[in-house]
Amino acid sequence: MSNILHKTNFFFIGVGGAGMSAIAQYLAGNGKTVKGSDRLFTQPENDYIKAQLEREHIQCYLQDGSGIDEHTEAVIISTAIEDTNPEIIKANALNIPIVVRAELLAEICASKRTIAIAGTSGKSTTTAMLFHLLYENNISPSLITGAGLVSLQQEGKIGNAYCGQSDWLLIEADESDGTLVNYKPEIGLLLSIDKDHKELDELAVIFQTFQTNTRKQFVVNHAHPLARNYSLNIAHDFGEGTRFEGRNFSQQGFEICFDVKDVHISIPTIGRHNMENALACIAVADLLGVSLQACADALKTYGGIYRRHQLLGEKNGVTVIDDYAHNPAKIAASIKACQPVANKLVAWFQPHGYGPTRFIRKELIAEITATLRPQDEIWMSEIYYAGGTAVKDISAADLINDLKAKGVHAFFVEDRAELFSQLIPALIENTVLLLMGARDPGLEKFANEVWEDVNAKA
Repeated sequence: MSNILHKTNFFFIGVGGAGMSAIAQYLAGNGKTVKGSDRLFTQPENDYIKAQLEREHIQCYLQDGSGIDEHTEAVIISTAIEDTNPEIIKANALNIPIVVRAELLAEICASKRTIAIAGTSGKSTTTAMLFHLLYENNISPSLITGAGLVSLQQEGKIGNAYCGQSDWLLIEADESDGTLVNYKPEIGLLLSIDKDHKELDELAVIFQTFQTNTRKQFVVNHAHPLARNYSLNIAHDFGEGTRFEGRNFSQQGFEICFDVKDVHISIPTIGRHNMENALACIAVADLLGVSLQACADALKTYGGIYRRHQLLGEKNGVTVIDDYAHNPAKIAASIKACQPVANKLVAWFQPHGYGPTRFIRKELIAEITATLRPQDEIWMSEIYYAGGTAVKDISAADLINDLKAKGVHAFFVEDRAELFSQLIPALIENTVLLLMGARDPGLEKFANEVWEDVNAKA
């Protein structure tokens, strides 16, 4: 289908999801009539999601077909929506076109000067950091991404979408469902390639197509060996051996510092991986005519994004950090970033999905074993199950047993509600408690409850 954007009335099935809500907000902000449903709306604890969407002029419904009528011109779905969904059935009965999210996003991309940020790790942070950098330098880009920017959330927005004043659009381009191949951006950015959702050979085909589809400049990370293979012009790239190489990296508390050429850069965040993310932004900004010094000035005030090394607080020598890490590379990077914060690290991880957990089991055990220090600990609760027909033939307890066999201090607490009571002895002074997990909409509330428990602990 083409010319989707000529339509006026849209309905999103699963509008509460990060990827869907961002496009819904973008359309609503550009004058379209947008409605949507989500199964999350049946649960009172998710009323805040509905309220946020309605503040962005997106009318919300239960997922029962009541929001779709003869005025609906297009129904937008993700690849996760089954044909048996009652709203799919109603749309078909009314002969309303059903459009996959990626197809709509591809058309939005074609209507703008698009910068697509791709890679198996770092997409959300780099997209947010680049948005902040460009916005602070009077290039007001539009934004469609998967995680809320704290700066936008402080303005009362959901934070994962923005309608800017310039022709530029930043998108977080996802490879996990293969839809990355639909986009034909003006500038393509490749951060990393690691096994996550798909095998490396399948990812290679997807990223090769993304490279081919990029219309002008393709920018890659030379610090990542697999990504480096996609370099077309080293003058546009970043990382080791390029014009935009970071040197003299250091981390003090919640600040990282490094040098690029003769410019010193400091960012209020943690982790060497965030230096790579910043270098990616600098390389792209250079293509848009933003000077290195102007980049450094903007990065000083970068506010971070929701659930990416989000500092919840510090009490009695215990620092609590919430993070979205969920694949082996991201978990290793998250642990490494938090280790300088305190002498001891206690990490908690909730895997999501039985199939994905099976898929990354070997790599996850290897990364955690290699990354934890002798004094550190890893705790896990049971795998998050979002529904469907998954075969439940693996448990987080199996991962813990694998880690114990490697000599790691590893502990299993099946019900995360019981986590804190068992964790208390591990939370000695000068400890960082790192909470990790994805997909589960209840993780934010859980992390805040853990912080409240830490804060109340005398």
